[in-house]
Amino acid sequence: MSPLSDDISACAELVQKSDPDRFLAVMSIAPEQRAPLFVLYAFNLEIARAAWASQEPMVGQMRLQFWRDVVESAAGDAAARAHDVARPLTQLIREKKLDTEALDQMITARWWDLNKDGFDSEDAFQQHLQATYGNLLWLTAQALGAGVDTKELLINLGAAYGLASWFQAVPELEKHNRQPLYDGRPTAIVELAQTALTDLKTAKPPRAPWVMALRTAWQAEPLLKLAGKEPKRVADGTLALSEFHKKSRLFLKTMTGRA
Repeated sequence: MSPLSDDISACAELVQKSDPDRFLAVMSIAPEQRAPLFVLYAFNLEIARAAWASQEPMVGQMRLQFWRDVVESAAGDAAARAHDVARPLTQLIREKKLDTEALDQMITARWWDLNKDGFDSEDAFQQHLQATYGNLLWLTAQALGAGVDTKELLINLGAAYGLASWFQAVPELEKHNRQPLYDGRPTAIVELAQTALTDLKTAKPPRAPWVMALRTAWQAEPLLKLAGKEPKRVADGTLALSEFHKKSRLFLKTMTGRA
């Protein structure tokens, strides 16, 4: 994929505007690795905001169905949709033979955003993290060359990383009458954070160029540690790193070449 194409630029601009931390992370890796990540992160934004585009659930359903159709047609030889994100996504799916089942699972998981029902179990909550954050990490790594033998590792890693971002989103989701946590008690938050940290500690991604897909989770570990020590930050919306801590951590990873 050409990193200079208009479609890639449009995807990058969308990520820069709506997901600035991920944009910074992508810009910190090698230029030749950026285009696939911008496309997948732009796709993630499109499906993530589908439910919030209107008060009518049917509008959100139609938007999600559009993306399901894009993924389905990309698996065949139909012409790509004339859309700034759908077009490069179709090309990426075909060039990299991306896991279309994982893409479809990401879309399906977003139906949760359309209703106000909570998770009916802790397992259901974990499955949601795997379907969204986990599949996104797997797909970005796959686009950079990861093989199917790493899929389970990456989905579990993505879910652990994603928990930090989910914790940060809790106040906004609650403001929109959603129930983002199966158990929102401080003790439960501490347990979730500690389990995720253990998963990160025990995971051993191999040395390979695709590990740069993990760079976008550069804040996850310190955020999970903070949630484990001060769980009330999740509810009051103060779970965040200082700008200095955040940027210095990314700078250090960039300088040392670590994901």
